[in-house]
Amino acid sequence: MRQRIKFIHRGGIVEIEDVDPTMTVLNYLRYERALTGTKEGCAEGDCGACTVVLGDLVNGELRYQAVNACIQFLPTLDGKELITVEDLKSEDGALHPVQQAMVEANGTQCGFCTPGFVMSLFAEMHSGPKADRRHIDNVLAGNLCRCTGYGTIVEAAVNVAKSDVKDRFHSRVATTETLLESLRNEPGLQLNWQGRHYFAPKTVEELTDLLSRHPGATVLAGATDVGLWVTKQHRNLDAVIYIGQIEALKTITTQEDGLLIGAGVTYSDAWGSLAELHPDLGELIRRIASTQIRNSGTIGGNIANGSPIGDTPPALIALDARLHLRSKDGGREMPLEDFFIEYGKQDRHPDEFVEAVFVPFPKADSRFATYKISKRFDQDISAVCAAFHLVLKGRNIEDIRICYGGMAGTPKRASETETALIGKEWSEATILAALPAMARDYEPLSDMRASREYRRLAAENLLRKFYIETAMPEVPTRIVGDGGLAYA
Repeated sequence: MRQRIKFIHRGGIVEIEDVDPTMTVLNYLRYERALTGTKEGCAEGDCGACTVVLGDLVNGELRYQAVNACIQFLPTLDGKELITVEDLKSEDGALHPVQQAMVEANGTQCGFCTPGFVMSLFAEMHSGPKADRRHIDNVLAGNLCRCTGYGTIVEAAVNVAKSDVKDRFHSRVATTETLLESLRNEPGLQLNWQGRHYFAPKTVEELTDLLSRHPGATVLAGATDVGLWVTKQHRNLDAVIYIGQIEALKTITTQEDGLLIGAGVTYSDAWGSLAELHPDLGELIRRIASTQIRNSGTIGGNIANGSPIGDTPPALIALDARLHLRSKDGGREMPLEDFFIEYGKQDRHPDEFVEAVFVPFPKADSRFATYKISKRFDQDISAVCAAFHLVLKGRNIEDIRICYGGMAGTPKRASETETALIGKEWSEATILAALPAMARDYEPLSDMRASREYRRLAAENLLRKFYIETAMPEVPTRIVGDGGLAYA
């Protein structure tokens, strides 16, 4: 395997060796390159002040996406193009069109957050800009402004989108694609630094071999959680195996009865397919995090992380999803709900990795819904996340699957509540009679996001809400979202 990180910056290939494999891109830019336009605000992927743009080849074409530099490890730049706010100005010093739009709209106050906003708008400009206000709000949800200057920033974004302006990055697409293609043909990456190791294999076979030799290594996908282990917990990771270079894990396959989603598929890339499967899944992905996090985080990583407040597992468990795991000895498959054993413990052997998750299509005669309760509507961690999958036979409940996140040490089905409902008439009286069973299903904790009493009441009320939406669809219950369905 190759010993040097190689990526494109300012039109040329940069090569780096002998570097801390968990150095963040932010620290590299600020402390190694003195490129201080990229700011540190939160160091946890929340505020967007550190936003940079990465270019990569997708199906042979160049794609630019905004990411948070504060939780991206430097070696994950390998094979990509890096663009920072300093790179936008022209050789004669003229402002980039996005920067000029910000000036003309007075879209800055203290200026600390401005580079991050500019980079988010730059990425949007290169992905088919839309002037729709809701779309722009969604694009910028991961960029926070403490001076509350959003009105003028949105105005600048609308003006850029309406102008459909081009820049020099558009004119050099062919050259950039050629450079990226040359890097794609390089072998995988291996770094050794002060007794710590980083690997970026390019095939599943290489990955299984590495895990057999380094069981218990940290398997890295989007770094949206692992990055915080370094920036907030200051942990040293002895061995990291990055799966972001393995194309076989970044595919979504439509099968006869569902979708097979590779572990390396990001939220952004899964969004459209899941929204088509069910609009509520699309809206869940929209609200799961910011644009920058959706561009980095993966469905497989959200599952493998095992967090009790991960947003995708409850919905996938309600749909009876199945998990695919693999090691050098072969693969195995299990119901997703069986993967979560207890808080911090999953059914994954030290030399195994999450390969894919299979999501069945909802039955034609079923009803499905998922709800996310959080303090902020956008870009916040859930206090409670609920999912319901109901099959009726006439007016009676033939089957129902109920799963909550945030109510236990793992994403967990409400089995007692399900038993109390199945075979009964789908009615308000049945729901009210079944609610006491939920106290036997869950003993929620109190923490900074919600009290146990709030969580218990919210969980009960979400079941009641699901009943209202299925029995009385004419009753408005949701705030309009961007995932394909009204949502609250």
